[in-house]
Amino acid sequence: MITIDLTMPLQIVNMLLLIVILNAVLYKPIRGILAERQKKIAGLGEGISNFTKNAELRLGEFEQKLKAARIKAKGEYEAARNEALSASNEKLAAIRKEIDAEKASQLGEIEKQFVAAQTELKGQVDGFATEMAGKILGRAV
Repeated sequence: MITIDLTMPLQIVNMLLLIVILNAVLYKPIRGILAERQKKIAGLGEGISNFTKNAELRLGEFEQKLKAARIKAKGEYEAARNEALSASNEKLAAIRKEIDAEKASQLGEIEKQFVAAQTELKGQVDGFATEMAGKILGRAV
Protein backbone atom coordinates (compact mmCIF):
# COMPACT_ATOMS: atom_id res chain seq x y z
CA MET A 1 0.00 0.00 0.00
CA ILE A 2 0.94 3.56 -0.45
CA THR A 3 1.74 5.52 2.58
CA ILE A 4 1.97 9.26 2.57
CA ASP A 5 4.97 10.40 4.53
CA LEU A 6 7.95 12.70 4.06
CA THR A 7 9.42 10.74 1.13
CA MET A 8 6.48 11.46 -1.16
CA PRO A 9 6.96 15.26 -1.30
CA LEU A 10 10.72 14.68 -1.66
CA GLN A 11 10.05 12.42 -4.65
CA ILE A 12 7.75 15.04 -6.19
CA VAL A 13 10.40 17.76 -5.70
CA ASN A 14 13.02 15.36 -7.05
CA MET A 15 10.89 14.72 -10.20
CA LEU A 16 10.28 18.44 -10.76
CA LEU A 17 13.96 19.21 -10.26
CA LEU A 18 14.87 16.41 -12.68
CA ILE A 19 12.44 17.77 -15.27
CA VAL A 20 13.94 21.27 -14.99
CA ILE A 21 17.53 20.00 -15.20
CA LEU A 22 16.81 17.63 -18.10
CA ASN A 23 14.94 20.36 -19.92
CA ALA A 24 17.87 22.77 -19.57
CA VAL A 25 20.62 20.24 -20.27
CA LEU A 26 19.09 17.77 -22.74
CA TYR A 27 15.76 18.77 -24.27
CA LYS A 28 16.47 22.44 -25.17
CA PRO A 29 19.77 21.71 -26.99
CA ILE A 30 18.17 18.82 -28.89
CA ARG A 31 15.19 20.99 -29.83
CA GLY A 32 17.59 23.75 -30.90
CA ILE A 33 19.59 21.33 -33.06
CA LEU A 34 16.37 20.01 -34.61
CA ALA A 35 15.16 23.57 -35.28
CA GLU A 36 18.49 24.46 -36.93
CA ARG A 37 18.34 21.29 -39.00
CA GLN A 38 14.79 22.16 -40.06
CA LYS A 39 15.95 25.67 -41.07
CA LYS A 40 18.85 24.20 -43.08
CA ILE A 41 16.51 21.75 -44.80
CA ALA A 42 14.11 24.60 -45.63
CA GLY A 43 17.06 26.68 -46.93
CA LEU A 44 18.27 23.78 -49.02
CA GLY A 45 14.74 23.32 -50.36
CA GLU A 46 14.71 26.97 -51.45
CA GLY A 47 18.19 26.55 -52.96
CA ILE A 48 17.02 23.49 -54.86
CA SER A 49 13.95 25.32 -56.16
CA ASN A 50 16.16 28.27 -57.22
CA PHE A 51 18.59 25.94 -58.98
CA THR A 52 15.67 24.17 -60.66
CA LYS A 53 14.22 27.48 -61.87
CA ASN A 54 17.65 28.59 -63.13
CA ALA A 55 18.15 25.27 -64.88
CA GLU A 56 14.74 25.58 -66.57
CA LEU A 57 15.48 29.16 -67.64
CA ARG A 58 18.88 28.20 -68.99
CA LEU A 59 17.40 25.20 -70.77
CA GLY A 60 14.82 27.51 -72.37
CA GLU A 61 17.55 29.95 -73.41
CA PHE A 62 19.62 27.08 -74.79
CA GLU A 63 16.68 25.78 -76.80
CA GLN A 64 16.00 29.27 -78.17
CA LYS A 65 19.64 29.74 -79.14
CA LEU A 66 19.73 26.27 -80.68
CA LYS A 67 16.59 27.04 -82.67
CA ALA A 68 18.05 30.36 -83.83
CA ALA A 69 21.31 28.63 -84.79
CA ARG A 70 19.40 25.99 -86.75
CA ILE A 71 17.42 28.66 -88.58
CA LYS A 72 20.62 30.59 -89.32
CA ALA A 73 22.42 27.45 -90.51
CA LYS A 74 19.48 26.52 -92.73
CA GLY A 75 19.48 30.02 -94.24
CA GLU A 76 23.20 29.88 -94.88
CA TYR A 77 22.84 26.40 -96.37
CA GLU A 78 20.08 27.57 -98.70
CA ALA A 79 22.10 30.64 -99.70
CA ALA A 80 25.19 28.53 -100.45
CA ARG A 81 23.05 26.00 -102.32
CA ASN A 82 21.39 28.70 -104.41
CA GLU A 83 24.76 30.30 -105.12
CA ALA A 84 26.21 26.94 -106.19
CA LEU A 85 23.19 26.27 -108.40
CA SER A 86 23.44 29.67 -110.07
CA ALA A 87 27.19 29.22 -110.59
CA SER A 88 26.67 25.77 -112.08
CA ASN A 89 23.87 27.08 -114.31
CA GLU A 90 26.17 29.86 -115.53
CA LYS A 91 28.94 27.36 -116.25
CA LEU A 92 26.50 25.07 -118.05
CA ALA A 93 25.25 27.99 -120.15
CA ALA A 94 28.82 28.96 -121.07
CA ILE A 95 29.66 25.36 -121.96
CA ARG A 96 26.49 25.05 -124.04
CA LYS A 97 27.37 28.26 -125.87
CA GLU A 98 30.86 26.98 -126.54
CA ILE A 99 29.53 23.62 -127.71
CA ASP A 100 26.96 25.30 -129.97
CA ALA A 101 29.68 27.48 -131.48
CA GLU A 102 31.92 24.44 -131.99
CA LYS A 103 28.99 22.52 -133.49
CA ALA A 104 28.18 25.35 -135.88
CA SER A 105 31.84 25.60 -136.84
CA GLN A 106 32.09 21.86 -137.49
CA LEU A 107 28.80 21.86 -139.41
CA GLY A 108 30.12 24.71 -141.57
CA GLU A 109 33.35 22.76 -142.17
CA ILE A 110 31.39 19.62 -143.06
CA GLU A 111 29.18 21.66 -145.40
CA LYS A 112 32.27 23.07 -147.10
CA GLN A 113 33.75 19.60 -147.46
CA PHE A 114 30.44 18.31 -148.80
CA VAL A 115 30.22 21.08 -151.38
CA ALA A 116 33.86 20.54 -152.38
CA ALA A 117 33.34 16.78 -152.70
CA GLN A 118 30.13 17.34 -154.64
CA THR A 119 31.78 19.71 -157.14
CA GLU A 120 34.76 17.37 -157.48
CA LEU A 121 32.46 14.41 -158.12
CA LYS A 122 30.35 16.44 -160.58
CA GLY A 123 33.53 17.19 -162.50
CA GLN A 124 34.38 13.47 -162.58
CA VAL A 125 30.89 12.25 -163.53
CA ASP A 126 31.73 12.20 -167.25
CA GLY A 127 34.87 10.20 -166.61
CA PHE A 128 33.01 7.72 -164.36
CA ALA A 129 30.22 7.36 -166.91
CA THR A 130 32.66 6.64 -169.72
CA GLU A 131 34.59 4.18 -167.60
CA MET A 132 31.41 2.38 -166.50
CA ALA A 133 30.12 2.21 -170.03
CA GLY A 134 33.44 0.72 -171.11
CA LYS A 135 33.26 -1.93 -168.41
CA ILE A 136 29.66 -2.76 -169.21
CA LEU A 137 30.27 -2.95 -172.92
CA GLY A 138 33.62 -4.60 -172.50
CA ARG A 139 35.39 -2.13 -174.78
CA ALA A 140 36.56 1.46 -174.66
CA VAL A 141 34.01 4.11 -175.53
